[in-house]
Amino acid sequence: MSLRETELLEHCQFILANRQIRNKFVILCEGEIKKTAGRLSPQSYRAMEDFPDANFYKACVPRDWRQKIPTFFNCGDRNDVLNTYFNLLRLHEQNPENSYLNPQQLFAIVDLDLQKKDLKDLDDSYPFKDLEEIFEDLYEKSLIKVNQVGQHRIWVTGLIHKESYFIFPDIQSILSEHSAVYQNSDARLEKIYLDMADKIKDDADLKNNFSRVKGRISHCQNLELSEVEKLQLSWQKQYQVSCDNSQSELVLALLTIKKAKQYWLEVEPPEDYTSPPERYREQLALQIGRFYSDNSDNPSCHISHLLKLLKLELNSREQE
Repeated sequence: MSLRETELLEHCQFILANRQIRNKFVILCEGEIKKTAGRLSPQSYRAMEDFPDANFYKACVPRDWRQKIPTFFNCGDRNDVLNTYFNLLRLHEQNPENSYLNPQQLFAIVDLDLQKKDLKDLDDSYPFKDLEEIFEDLYEKSLIKVNQVGQHRIWVTGLIHKESYFIFPDIQSILSEHSAVYQNSDARLEKIYLDMADKIKDDADLKNNFSRVKGRISHCQNLELSEVEKLQLSWQKQYQVSCDNSQSELVLALLTIKKAKQYWLEVEPPEDYTSPPERYREQLALQIGRFYSDNSDNPSCHISHLLKLLKLELNSREQE
């Protein structure tokens, strides 16, 4: 549920008045905004970076970034994040004396998703008209286009949702190390991918946005993109006969168009784990974030690589 207008204003005012953002990058992300007695509170904002979504992004910060680490704020759903971004800029411009924000250091990251999201309705001065245009400018064949990053203050994930990064191909060792369970067996990513692919033809969201789907994965050879059912069959066939590199390309294509959250929620702890499954997944997500932190030089590790490039921007400014 999106923030009401009064809640959005209050949310922005809390951020602008937060001393923790002084001289730091501020990155807005999707995630629940905790309330106290049904209302936003200063206590919630002091603990913001301990909330699961912001905490994951913080864990992705490159390991060698030790000073002036970005401050992350949960802002609700995708619309809330975008509304917060543009309203922060407006409020700061109206009253900069009561703001700790540096507008040049304000960023937002939102899920790519499948539904179109226009930006011109929110601010017609932003150089990109919608999120899909940002995606196309920022990524190519699932890799970040490094030379384009400086054009963006609003980032989209290179995969469809944040949860897709929790089942990224290189994550298998972390799942195994922590004895993760999926559908009563050891969690194997291949099983998850095959389950996801098996539901392509039944995905109403994917069907309704199929033209956008085709544009995202048109670089994948041997996928039949004339209709949803043929896409599913061709993906399944190619996955079974492909070598490792081609399989990775197919998996990344799948994670760009098929929502992963419901499959991630089926990843559960081993029997001897005593805390709730939600807590286990939060801890597992932090371990996955640290993996990305350690691999921030890799353009396929989108979130941490974007943060790596942000750090380089900071270093460049400080040297000037």
